[in-house]
Amino acid sequence: MPHVTITTVKELVDERVKKELLQKISDIMVEVEGGGDESFRQHVWVSLDLVEAENWSLGGQILTKEVALQIKKKADSCRAL
Repeated sequence: MPHVTITTVKELVDERVKKELLQKISDIMVEVEGGGDESFRQHVWVSLDLVEAENWSLGGQILTKEVALQIKKKADSCRAL
């Protein structure tokens, strides 16, 4: 019974991204660990640990909500291409 946990910045994940992450990680686990057997899907647990931006640090710099939203805007524009 695999359990995959994804930890990410809360402000970067909207409902669409959340749904896609959960689905695709499940798909990967079925393919890789379950050998492609769809019945394995019922045993795959995936959880999202969404941490507020202010609780993250990169290179010693605390991430602000504003910076996280700028990152999300840039990521959204890349996905639109």
